[in-house]
Amino acid sequence: MTPAVRNLRLGLGVALAVASLDQATKAWMLALIFNPPRVIEVTPFFNLAPAWNRGVSFGLLAHDSPWAPWLLSALATVIVVFLLRWLARAENLVIAVALGLVLGGAVGNAIDRLRFGAVVDFLDIHALGWHFWAFNLADAGITVGAVTLLLLSFLPERLSRVVDQPK
Repeated sequence: MTPAVRNLRLGLGVALAVASLDQATKAWMLALIFNPPRVIEVTPFFNLAPAWNRGVSFGLLAHDSPWAPWLLSALATVIVVFLLRWLARAENLVIAVALGLVLGGAVGNAIDRLRFGAVVDFLDIHALGWHFWAFNLADAGITVGAVTLLLLSFLPERLSRVVDQPK
């Protein structure tokens, strides 16, 4: 198996795992805290709290238009196609995993938009009276994957070879 095929398989496997876990946890939370709506305090700084996000990250572009979920899903589809093309040319395993995280998260949230018209969010981290935006596993995958790709782009050439596969 060539490194390109191995990277593609790994990235797609990570994407499938993220999207599947995301949808499974959302189904669980819809039954547990959305109906009826309630907050479950897990720790002094972490709650399970129901939230519907009609926009994208951090509620940006939120709109109640019936077309908004379709437009945001179309945008996600364009991004997924771009990321799939990048994944097919991924240079190393770390990039493949990072792209898989972003892909899986994008697909998980797009499924919500098409099913519900909004994304199911339920993870609520807070401190000193300030609450971070509610999020879900798809959002976490997107964030970790994007930060990893960003950090890799800043690595000096010599250090980046450490994560490269032998050619």
